Amino acid sequence: MHTLNTTTGSQDPNLDPIPDPDQFPNRNRNNPQSRRPRGFAAAAAAASIAPTENDVNNGNIAGIGGGEGSSSGGGGGGKGKREREKEKERTKLRERHRRAITSRMLAGLRQYGNFPLPARADMNDVIAALAREAGWSVDADGTTYRQSHQPNNVVQFPTRSIESPLSSSTLKNCAKAALECQQHSVLRIDENLSPVSLDSVVIAESDHPGNGRYTGASPITSVGCLEANQLIQDVHSAEPRNDFTESFYVPVYAMLPVGIIDSFGQLVDPEGVRQELSYMKSLNVDGVVIDCWWGIVEGWNPQKYVWSGYRELFNIIRDFKLKLQVVMAFHEYGGNASGNVMISLPQWVLEVGKDNPDIFFTDREGRRSFECLNWSIDKERVLHGRTGIEVYFDFMRSFRSEFDDLFVEGLIAAVEIGLGASGELKYPSFPERMGWIYPGIGEFQCYDKYSQLNLQKEAKSRGFAFWGKGPENAGQYNSQPHETGFFQERGEYDSYYGRFFLNWYSQLLIGHAENVLSLANLAFEETKIIVKIPAIYWSYKTASHAAELTAGYYNPSNRDGYSLVFETLKKYSVTAKFVCPGPQMSPNAHEEALADPEGLSWQVINAAWDKGLLIGGENMITCFDREGCMRLIDIAKPRNHPDSYHFSFFTYHQPSPLVQGSTCFPDLDYFIKRMHGDIQR
Repeated sequence: MHTLNTTTGSQDPNLDPIPDPDQFPNRNRNNPQSRRPRGFAAAAAAASIAPTENDVNNGNIAGIGGGEGSSSGGGGGGKGKREREKEKERTKLRERHRRAITSRMLAGLRQYGNFPLPARADMNDVIAALAREAGWSVDADGTTYRQSHQPNNVVQFPTRSIESPLSSSTLKNCAKAALECQQHSVLRIDENLSPVSLDSVVIAESDHPGNGRYTGASPITSVGCLEANQLIQDVHSAEPRNDFTESFYVPVYAMLPVGIIDSFGQLVDPEGVRQELSYMKSLNVDGVVIDCWWGIVEGWNPQKYVWSGYRELFNIIRDFKLKLQVVMAFHEYGGNASGNVMISLPQWVLEVGKDNPDIFFTDREGRRSFECLNWSIDKERVLHGRTGIEVYFDFMRSFRSEFDDLFVEGLIAAVEIGLGASGELKYPSFPERMGWIYPGIGEFQCYDKYSQLNLQKEAKSRGFAFWGKGPENAGQYNSQPHETGFFQERGEYDSYYGRFFLNWYSQLLIGHAENVLSLANLAFEETKIIVKIPAIYWSYKTASHAAELTAGYYNPSNRDGYSLVFETLKKYSVTAKFVCPGPQMSPNAHEEALADPEGLSWQVINAAWDKGLLIGGENMITCFDREGCMRLIDIAKPRNHPDSYHFSFFTYHQPSPLVQGSTCFPDLDYFIKRMHGDIQR
């Protein structure tokens, strides 16, 4: 029979030492009723003492079956160690899966159940919220009870004024019945809230004349009491929720159409601009948003900036006393959409790209994207002796110097910094010119020589040089996650290599934002800085969130990829602008795309608020009806938010001038009034 060796020299340091009874002189050794650990505590205690079958077979427990000699018995210990490592990895995966499910449950309770759960809620917070919703009291230490007797026999009713179909006489009878109920014993515990499997139930105690304290719970048999309690609950449930965000004022900015400044930097139609601004003013719009295109202003020669057309435009805007948000647009326009307007990157940059195409993002097939410059050249002197961030900084500094008078008088309210494709902080992973069609997962854009050298350097620093390459099984632009080895359920995205690569890929995005924003703060000191965050909501219902991964957001179901981004934005006091998803597609379309616009919006917006960021919004779809209008309002001014959070501004985007008819948004006037709080639902 195997026995445990209790000598000091052979005892396994991983096992808890056997306590000496003499160390606890006050413990009653003869008490057979001493409390034994139960539930999870018993399982944990057993696990900490009992060796596993693998440990016994492999000789990993000192003193089992062979004393000290068994601890050095060949390769059995190595095999047991590998098994333990595999089990640890499986446990980690199960824990990540459990956390992902819990996170979605908590998000649903916050969004649809209006539960004011903290950001890092656990199941104790959920149970406490459910108990409070049912009318129970929950103390800070977790004590949960339902008082059946108020001091001086006073019944506490809701004090907020409400519109109720109940008459005053009905309420009086209700109160009388409730007072009679208070004279009975303790309220019974609701069976739905007290499962019989609990080890113990804390029952509220009440003082009763002549009988002392009741230690048991007796059911209420009075029908009148039940009816009164039901009426009180009905009245309580009829109270309006905290719709305090309705009255908040959210400024509304209108996006001026692209094309009012031509490729030579001149204002095309001053009179048409005046008509447009006049119409916006009649709608009580707070201001306008205008793109300052790098490809136009510095379009022909490096460090030769043409601002004359923008100066004329800004003077007209000043005449209408409208605020101005300016976008530093370091990307192309028209490459992914049909239309008459096409704005490329500066011609001199494209010339550099002919000799050195690696300044552009590159996919696995070697195809180049000309939407924006590759972030891997942020600190490479490949643009006529300047680095990428120096080019951006010189452009921003020129704008700040040219329009200093408008900054001083406060006409320019904010500056938005373009940080990637479409002016959003993302990789150009969904290029329509490459054949991408929604809801394709896109492709990683890291196969240029600068990115590959960076990846190889990072892999060598980790001691795994063979990791220095992009994934080879990530599919094509229009692939679906389950069709790829990398993004499928339990795919390579969650392997050691996959996690290393995705972390590196997302850090390039975060590093680019940090590089540019640090200089933007210098150029636009004491001016609000805005960064646009994309809405990549397709493939959101999969475990990998493949479309977000290729765009640079390391946000699978077991990891929060937005908090790290917002930590960087917070460092530079940036206001995030979220591109709000458009109206709901058909259920079948969403199901096929595995899309969840509401879930993504909830995660992104609340992640920004949790980091203390201000956040604004912009509509993604330009044509929508009253239902779409209401959806945008609910996103911008969420009902029942416990901290009264709401958007700091909203940008309305429509491709054509408003004066040509607002057929895309017939309720624009209503939308603005709702945003301003002038009318409520």
